Formats: sequence, C-alpha cells, structure tokens
Amino acid sequence: MNKPVLSVVDKEGMDKVAAMHDFHITVISPSKRHLDEIVGNLQGVILAANIDTIEGPLQQLASRVSQVVPDVLIVDSACDGRTDLEPLERLGQIYPNMAFIVLCEQQSPDFLIQAMRAGVREVLPFPASADALKAAVERIRHKQGFAPTRKGKVLAFISCKGGSGATFLASNLAYALAAQSGKKVALFDFNLQFGDALLFLSDQKPATTLADVARDIHRLDAAMLASSMVNVGLNLSVLAAPEDPAHGMEVKPEHIDTLLKLARNQYDFVILDVGRNLDAQTIKALDNADMIFPVLQITLPFIRDGKRLLDVFRTLDYPKDKVHLVVNRFEKGGDIGLSDLEQSLGCKVERTIPNHFEAAAASVNQGIPVARLARSSPITKALNEWSEQLAREPEQAGSSWISRVFKRA
Repeated sequence: MNKPVLSVVDKEGMDKVAAMHDFHITVISPSKRHLDEIVGNLQGVILAANIDTIEGPLQQLASRVSQVVPDVLIVDSACDGRTDLEPLERLGQIYPNMAFIVLCEQQSPDFLIQAMRAGVREVLPFPASADALKAAVERIRHKQGFAPTRKGKVLAFISCKGGSGATFLASNLAYALAAQSGKKVALFDFNLQFGDALLFLSDQKPATTLADVARDIHRLDAAMLASSMVNVGLNLSVLAAPEDPAHGMEVKPEHIDTLLKLARNQYDFVILDVGRNLDAQTIKALDNADMIFPVLQITLPFIRDGKRLLDVFRTLDYPKDKVHLVVNRFEKGGDIGLSDLEQSLGCKVERTIPNHFEAAAASVNQGIPVARLARSSPITKALNEWSEQLAREPEQAGSSWISRVFKRA
C-alpha cells in the first residue's frame, strides 16, 4: 500500500478541507500508469483528504488492504464479468456504506446489469475524464452525507446505576445545545430494550425507530436518516429506540458504526443515550464516542457501581480524557462530599447538576424539556452553561477500519 497521496487545496476550498478530512478514496489497478492517471485526475478536481492506491488486481486486495475503510473504492476493471464483480459484492455486504466506481474500457449491456446487481454505484469509461470522476465522486459524497460544513462530536451518556438520570441529562442537554447554542443536534436512543428518550422531549409517536434503520442499513443515506427521526424544535432530531424490546436484537454493532459515521457529517453534536447494559452494541457506541459521560448520584450504591463501570473503561483502554464523570441531583453538605467521591473512584468529577426535584419531575411527567418548563431552574442554568462550554470546544475526529476484508468469505 502506498502512502496516501493526498490533498488538493485551492483558495475556495481551504475552508472545506478540515470538514472533508474523513472522506477516503482508494484506487486499485494492475497498471501503475493507470493508477497515476486516475490519481492525477482526482487530485486535479476533488477536495479529498486521503487518496490511497493499490497496484495489482482486485483479487489481491485482501493482502494489500488499507487501515482506513474507503468511502469510495475506484476499480480499474478488465470488465471480466463475475471475476471482477464478486469481490465487490462481498465487500458491499461487509461494508454497506462503501461505494464502488468501476472504470471499464468496454461496457457491454450484460456487464452493466451485473455491476448494478453487485451494488456498483457508478460505471465509467476508461480513461475517465477529470470532470466525470469529479461528478461521480461528488454524487456519492453527498449521498453518503459528507456535508462540507460539519464534523460532529459524539457524546455518550451511560448510567452507573439505574435511576441516575442519564436519559434526562442526555435529552435535555441535546435540547440546550440546539436551542441555546444554535447547534444542529441528533439524539440517538441506543437503549435497545427499554429506551424512552423521546418521551423526555415530546409526545410525538415515532413512525420509524432504530430497528427500522438497522433493517434497511444498506439503504442508509442522509435523506433516509433525516426522514427516520422525530423533529423536536428547529435544530433537534431524535432517533427513537425500538418499541418492541425484541426488535433491539436486530441492531448489530456494524449498524451502529455505519449510522454514527453518517451522523457525524450531518450534525454538530450526536448525543447517545446508551442505557446501562454493556453489550457489544453499547461498547461499539462507546468506542465511537469522543466523550463518555457516566452519570451517578452521591450514594454508596451509585459509587460502588460507578467504580465497576470505570474499571471496565480502563480494561477497554479508554483514555482518561475520554471519560467525564457527571454527578446528578447534587446537593452541598451531604454525607459524602465530592472529594470523597473522587478519591473513591480515582476520577475527577467533570460536572455537577444541582438537585431540583420539582422541575425535573414536572419536565419528565409532561414530556417537555426542563429549559422550556422551568427557565429559572438551577438545572436549566447548569445545562445551558454545559452546552455553551461544549459548543466552544474544538472539534475532534478519527476513523479506522478492519483489515480482514475477505476472511469472512
């Protein structure tokens, strides 16, 4: 695998490059001359942050695989029917959000039909002009949801113990970020068995849930995601958890990967309410998160379970600056102080949310964000301060893929 050959920046595109840096293109061809020609055309017209090249036939892809899953795989093909298309079809099953462009000198009607059935998005003549390549890549980029102005943060909320108020904080912080800070926010309810985050913000009944999105994950794009969510206010959308707990089993870790990759490029913030179960789906969501907020209250049962949860995070090798402890329903002068809590857990408390039971209970019971129902509540003030701080922080990024491309075949 050659080093990434990258990056073309013109004056108009300077401000777009940072937002595009997660968009990856891999070009594979048995001919170095063809590779150079294709890459030259790409560099001439496309603001892509990474262009990788593989010299060799498509069948050698497994031994030359990149460490970054491409969003677009461009294949210089001999148009040899199933010989070229079967590996692409297999790749598409493993990575449903990867798009394929096939370059072919002679395009027979039979080959075009087979390519379409294999999931190939675009078939272009070789040599493909710079304009044709640009148009094809741009169509794919927009369909996959790589918005030119956003690179969102993923924030995950997890309960140290049931009843901590993690769902209340996740949903109301999402509302504060959207309403107070003017950010475009998505709230994903990843509590697959008993999720009810939408009820904290609205009485609307979702027409589509996370299970429906997972069922059609091969069709997922920006338009489908937007249509699957419930709009709560101008800048906030909620993807509801499955209504039937059995349907939560249909959501797989790879579905969460695909969903969050798309959502990052559509929203300034993606808030995850992951419930409390540490299953494969939850861990995949936490892996994808930029920041994790374990929520607890200052009582011994919460502290005991909080210590267990933090031990799990250390086992998962999460860096300390990824985990931010939040104390909910905080009251000064309690039997256990913040310093005692921090000493017991070996972790600093990132934020405290004051106890104001009347406002919180009314908000939950009426399904109205606490900021709308009780603007003078100390909870509202704390959430607004939190959202303002998050909105000021610099953006983060990162993405990688598994190199075992054909081992599942």
